[in-house]
Amino acid sequence: MRTKSGRRGAPRGWRNRILAVGAAVLALPIAAGVAAPIAIAAPVQTPVLRTPSGGLEDLMVPSSMGPIKVQVQWAARGGNAALYLLDGLRARDDRNAWSFETNALQQFGGDNISLIMPVGGQSSFYTDWYTTSNTNGQKTTYKWETFLTKELPAFLEGYGVSRTNNAVAGLSMGGSAALALAAYHRDQFKYAASYSGYLNISAPGMREAIRVAMLDAGRYNVDSMAAPWSPQWLRMDPFVFAPQLKGLPMYISAASGLPGQYDSPNSAVGVFNTGNAMALEALSLVNTRAFQARLASLNIPAQFDFPAQGTHSWKYWEGELFKSRNGILDATNSR
Repeated sequence: MRTKSGRRGAPRGWRNRILAVGAAVLALPIAAGVAAPIAIAAPVQTPVLRTPSGGLEDLMVPSSMGPIKVQVQWAARGGNAALYLLDGLRARDDRNAWSFETNALQQFGGDNISLIMPVGGQSSFYTDWYTTSNTNGQKTTYKWETFLTKELPAFLEGYGVSRTNNAVAGLSMGGSAALALAAYHRDQFKYAASYSGYLNISAPGMREAIRVAMLDAGRYNVDSMAAPWSPQWLRMDPFVFAPQLKGLPMYISAASGLPGQYDSPNSAVGVFNTGNAMALEALSLVNTRAFQARLASLNIPAQFDFPAQGTHSWKYWEGELFKSRNGILDATNSR
């Protein structure tokens, strides 16, 4: 279903397609305030009903977790490529932060690629949990990998978005998840980017660091996501599944944690926030350097970027998205 128009993707069946073409051709001129021409039905290879090229729209997508809001900026010229943009640990329930904390919409506004921005999933790591969190009264078990790799692609296919011509990028929690989704779903994703991700989560102390962070972001219990050092936990760890990334174009970055142009600790709150962002970025840097060494040991190439300044903050990730933009467009042939 869709929140704005309530229309679905193209109906199945030859007869229904012909009827839908006729209805669409008649309806569009009427909506524009001009006389409707005589419609001549013809076979089509793309869905009849979809948002005009380049439009921004909120969709409500059915899933095993209930309806999930997904913000979409459609490809400028109706292309079938898509870039999935994953949020961070504090993902909100109303908007994906890529849509308002950065200029991502403007960066790709003229490109032939749709931006797919799922909403929600706080502290989820965009994976399938084995049970509900028992520390915050969660009622539905997270099944984000299933949603992003099965339910959502099937839904978007009705709007002309390919199941196979996609890239995925994310920051922090979403950076780790972007690599995981690409590693286990190579048929879906042709490119992956991680900005300030946690890419060595089985390293000493990392699980407890994640535990504290998840309790702070929504009081979620990491043990409900995956048991300690279980196969499910190791499956989430980029350092462990790194061999499965062979042949995948990747962009991976983490900054030094030193304050830069977008940090302004000019108040008590600013000092606290900057200090927290410095610590988080420094931890990401250690993880990312370890992951770089891991890929080198496997002879797996990737594009790495380690800015001399920058904290765990949105404006820095905006810049990293721009640096990876050409790779995304090239991998999906969406210029």
